[in-house]
Amino acid sequence: MRYERRHQPLVSRREFAGRLGRAALLWVALTLCGLAIGMSGYMGLEGLHPLDAFLNAAMILAGMGPVDAMKTDAGKFFAGCYAIFSGLLIVIASGFVLAPIVHRVLHAFHVEQGRNKDDD
Repeated sequence: MRYERRHQPLVSRREFAGRLGRAALLWVALTLCGLAIGMSGYMGLEGLHPLDAFLNAAMILAGMGPVDAMKTDAGKFFAGCYAIFSGLLIVIASGFVLAPIVHRVLHAFHVEQGRNKDDD
């Protein structure tokens, strides 16, 4: 995503909405990939039913914690790694969504009417 520079005017609301839409789609894609990773791990390592694997992965991805107790050492290790991964994934994905909003707010405060000597 390219953002306008300091000396450029704010983009239109329509372009901004498109920017937000692309960021939201990226957030959804990252979330679905994270969910798929979690479900695969729980089904493969713990033998959970797909619906139970979805529940556990979604709960960890949302920051709530697992529902089922892990029975194997590999499942416990995966659950710990997946929890760390999920925490980082949510922070990164949220950054993608917040970036256009923060940029627009900051850019609105810094839109210049003319050029200054430090612009060169």
